[in-house]
Amino acid sequence: MTTQRLMLRPLAATDARALYAIFSDPTVVRYWSAEPWTDISMADTAIARALEAYRDETELRFAIELAGSREVIGTVALHHFYNQYNRCELGYAIASGHWGNGYASEAIEAVLDHGFNEVGINRVEADIDPRNDASAHVLEKLGFRKEGFMPQRWRVHGEYADTVFYGLLRDYWNDRKAS
Repeated sequence: MTTQRLMLRPLAATDARALYAIFSDPTVVRYWSAEPWTDISMADTAIARALEAYRDETELRFAIELAGSREVIGTVALHHFYNQYNRCELGYAIASGHWGNGYASEAIEAVLDHGFNEVGINRVEADIDPRNDASAHVLEKLGFRKEGFMPQRWRVHGEYADTVFYGLLRDYWNDRKAS
């Protein structure tokens, strides 16, 4: 998939260094439920899992490349598919050096269009740490609605962390696109 500034494509083994640079950055994974990667083999494992998920159609994970330079600056995924309900979850990460440029919104919008229009998803869910203002802004800008709050749901980086749940229905998406 391509957008005005980005290309979204399946992950490849050659992405290991770029992914390691992104996910070993403590600022990128600050609100994730995992510690920063400490070895490039963790990138290799993540890529292998993504390749397996492509084969058994359990996840759609894309590398986010800058169209001009072909630099991998992040990932975006639709995962945890519940096919009987046409529902899945959204995940994304952008290299901290590229924050504030609208790349997350641009990439997520393309993936949501694909999910709703090509895959047939009816509902996409996301859960974030309520302290992650940038992520909340991205989701709300794209039409996600706050649907719930769970205190101390995760233990992240040695502390309990809350969760805010967001949901986006195909109807909301279509209404947003029409207006």
